[in-house]
Amino acid sequence: MYPSQDDIRRLHRKYAPDDIAFDIVYTHSAIVRDIAFELIRINDVEMNVALVETGALLHDIGTYSLYADGKFDRKNYISHGIRGYKILREENYPEEVCRIASNHTGMGITKQMIIEQSLPLPVGDYMAGTIEERLVMYADKFHSKTPKFNTFESYLAFSEQFGPEVGNRFKSLRDEFGLPNLAVFSKKYGHPVV
Repeated sequence: MYPSQDDIRRLHRKYAPDDIAFDIVYTHSAIVRDIAFELIRINDVEMNVALVETGALLHDIGTYSLYADGKFDRKNYISHGIRGYKILREENYPEEVCRIASNHTGMGITKQMIIEQSLPLPVGDYMAGTIEERLVMYADKFHSKTPKFNTFESYLAFSEQFGPEVGNRFKSLRDEFGLPNLAVFSKKYGHPVV
């Protein structure tokens, strides 16, 4: 039902504008998958593990569309999830995979946030609903494409800039899934924990 890792890698190559972008986005996606798998293991949670793997590996596919002429469009970064959804739909991926792409940005984006902040997104709610969506969104917050690992505390402080309810959503995911051992991932990938 879901694509192989080779198929996913080929899709990344198809949309990556160059090797640098591919290395950044694909490595980040693999790390998010690894973090999600650790959280599944330590919680012994029942879920669709194949969906988690596919969703984690493809959640940031829309990021490639923000690279142009060796530059990255940070201003429109908030749209990368929606862009990923469109790419995955065009590639005939299952809706549950596409939704992971569209619903993983930040701690979710509400219709109200889009209107109040004039965000460059189609008006709608982009909130993680299923356990698989929530897990990939949560695992994603522990790694940045800069590249570095984010502690729970550092991402919480960042998220609370957008309102206490955003920080509370992050805390509730910690309560649901626990905390990954970032030191292990930092050693494996050579990215610092900040």
